[in-house]
Amino acid sequence: MMVLGLMSGTSADGVDAVLAKFYGSPKRPRWKLINTSNTRYPEDLRKQIIQVEQGLPTTHQAWSELAELITDVHAKAALTCDPEGDSKVIGCHGQTLWHKPPTKSTRGQSLQIIKAPLLAELLQKTVVYDFRAADIALGGQGAPLVPLADEALIGRSNGWCGLLNVGGIANITLIPPQKGPDTGSPVLGWDCGPGNSLIDLAVYSFTEGKLLFDHDGAIAQSGIPNEEIIKGWIKEPFFQQAPPKSTGREKYGLRDLKRRLKETSDLSQKDQIATLTAFTAAVVAQDIEKLPSRNLVRPINLLVAGGGQKNIQMMQELKRRCLGTRVSTIEEKGVPSQSREALAFALLAWWHVLKVKSKTPSITGAKHPAVLGIKVEPNRAF
Repeated sequence: MMVLGLMSGTSADGVDAVLAKFYGSPKRPRWKLINTSNTRYPEDLRKQIIQVEQGLPTTHQAWSELAELITDVHAKAALTCDPEGDSKVIGCHGQTLWHKPPTKSTRGQSLQIIKAPLLAELLQKTVVYDFRAADIALGGQGAPLVPLADEALIGRSNGWCGLLNVGGIANITLIPPQKGPDTGSPVLGWDCGPGNSLIDLAVYSFTEGKLLFDHDGAIAQSGIPNEEIIKGWIKEPFFQQAPPKSTGREKYGLRDLKRRLKETSDLSQKDQIATLTAFTAAVVAQDIEKLPSRNLVRPINLLVAGGGQKNIQMMQELKRRCLGTRVSTIEEKGVPSQSREALAFALLAWWHVLKVKSKTPSITGAKHPAVLGIKVEPNRAF
């Protein structure tokens, strides 16, 4: 089946699209990447999304208009990636504007904004969306969901393999080996903490909006990270919490950045960016280091995806801090780094059509597996 996947992450820079063909066993699917594209949000829309993510009060009218603008960009992304209309179904994650993990006494909450019926009409395609809701209803975190697809897309190797996505938030997947005593272990995954979110916001602030992110990690490379500050930061409660766990810009956004910039106010701006970059890598390295104490095995390989993979300094920090683990990119497995998440939601949409229950308990903490997503059909004229 030809499926189109659409993904816009917490970085809110635009919509990644993937057109892929899936066939064979749902558990071990064969797949072929047909096309990929990236459609950026207009700058005014990107600013509005980030402001709403940070809690800016808005009206009902503005909220509805925002949802429509986001939907229009998703439609444009779909048509750019699949101009001939070859896809049979579209898997659309939508734009996350709010995420609150569950506690012992409250359910989790997660809001991805998209007008799916409108998208279905604009494209005259079946759309599967709202993938997190069923998992949250079952007591799960609702995120991360991409680890569900990683094993099916990447496959297993001779040892434990880690897949790290450094988007706005950094999240990790652990895939068990194909042979040996751990072969029956489930796939694991969780949010580590901030990925590019704090770095991007700091760069935007320091350059007065001239730069949206640290291109190739050039600013970080020119600075020196403050290791004492980083050692203090990684002791914060969320980073000590055992999986399953998830987070978002609500926790690691402007408010958090202001606190960290205040704590590093005696550093130069270059050193502050270098410190924030090394902080992301240190959080990931600490999670990997803690695995044995949680009766889990350290991965022998760590494949990096997302925008952070293009940050040279981020990659160097990961290699320096993740001792005993080979750090490379997911592209060596034939998956374009920027397209991994869109490809995952294309697969989740295919699974939804086939009524395949996603095994989320080991990743999100849900009570049992469930078919994820809601399907809407276009109203075709006869």
